[in-house]
Amino acid sequence: MSFQLDYFSLKGKTALVTGARTGIGQAISVGLAAAGAHLILVGHQDNMHETQEQIVKVQGTSETFLMDLGDVDGLGAKLQPILEKYQIDILVNNAGVIYREPAAAHNMQEWNRVLDVNINSVFTLCQTIGNQMLANGAGKIINIASLLSFQGGINVPSYTASKHAIAGLTKALANEWASGGVQVNAIAPGYISTNNTEALRNDEQRNKSILERIPAGRWGQADDLAGTAVFLASRASDYVSGHVLVVDGGWMGR
Repeated sequence: MSFQLDYFSLKGKTALVTGARTGIGQAISVGLAAAGAHLILVGHQDNMHETQEQIVKVQGTSETFLMDLGDVDGLGAKLQPILEKYQIDILVNNAGVIYREPAAAHNMQEWNRVLDVNINSVFTLCQTIGNQMLANGAGKIINIASLLSFQGGINVPSYTASKHAIAGLTKALANEWASGGVQVNAIAPGYISTNNTEALRNDEQRNKSILERIPAGRWGQADDLAGTAVFLASRASDYVSGHVLVVDGGWMGR
């Protein structure tokens, strides 16, 4: 079969993206919409207007659902109205939080909050929506990992633990679900200019040391992730399963 550009088309597909209000989630949402998908934007704040406006600019469509991903126990029930209305073809688990404090003093309440949002809610989303995908015999799940899925980081033990878990969960689900037509993969962004990395960029010494290690010589932008997400969401990646794709300007190769 010859290669066709429509392998990257998402026309007729429905994609659910968590944490779609800003940053990486916003950029991925707009990228998927530009490729033809209808977007379900999920977040805990009622201010998706900027993301919605950008989707309109690429002639896309979207709908917003508000829910607190930190409320893991109630998350499955909150997803039911979406599943009753839509067949979800693409799930992007992007929402995440970070808490910075040395491990010796790391607050346990914050530890639990980070793990609830960053991994426990992700498993619930994968399980709930994944069951619909398995019943349909097709689906794409994209989890957002991190360079800290491979490295230890500094002063972010809860975040690092959650992102290591994302890499493991991605592989575990891929092993079980690939035969059912559901591909589960992850994107590991490098140092991207977002709200989560503002503290690092404002620290002159850390910012300098980070830039010196990135072969591309710059911080990544959220838009740098959009094309990767379209690839993993499209039929172009039908034989890609259980992979953590690093998008880092060359950081991990240094």
